[in-house]
Amino acid sequence: MSDTYKNVGYASTQIGIGSRAAVLVVDWQLAFTDPRFEMGGLARLHSARDNTAALLKTARSSRVPVAACYTAYCSQKDMPLWKVAAVRRDFFFGHECTEIDPKIHDPSNFTYCKNAPSMFFHTPLITWLVKQQIDSVFVTGCTTSGCVRATIVDAFSHGLRVQVISDCCGDAEQGPHDDTLRDVGRRYADVINRETAEHWMQLQHGAT
Repeated sequence: MSDTYKNVGYASTQIGIGSRAAVLVVDWQLAFTDPRFEMGGLARLHSARDNTAALLKTARSSRVPVAACYTAYCSQKDMPLWKVAAVRRDFFFGHECTEIDPKIHDPSNFTYCKNAPSMFFHTPLITWLVKQQIDSVFVTGCTTSGCVRATIVDAFSHGLRVQVISDCCGDAEQGPHDDTLRDVGRRYADVINRETAEHWMQLQHGAT
């Protein structure tokens, strides 16, 4: 089958990983992983969360820094005009749904709150990345077609080498997950799997 995008030059190169990478963890908070909450019972997200947790163990043992975010607001006055009911109703400071999943949280992570889809929008993430001379990011989290995609686009826009770990990202449905990965892979990022990312981490650690 002909691929019109490829025929006109999309996905014409691989970005690759530079000299120093960090892991970005988008919104692995209880709202998306705990079945007590409206959006927390999706098996696709649980699988991606578990893969991310395993990846982070390798990252820590390989001295690869990790930044993890969650989404929360003081009130609806400082909240964008979300169309997601659970966000409008529950995503406020102090609500349990905003807590980072315990499989993901670690004291060594750089953990902070964001208030828009992207991990970069009006947050201290760029300062943290610059201080550690990061040139590449591994993107994980949820949801693939929402906050993960926004983070990928902003990471690309800041000139970072973006590696999206397909089995460490999750969405409510498989179609939007696959469509998003296919599209960002044409334009902004390399789409890899957890095994590939962990292999790079272990090689880098062995070289230090």
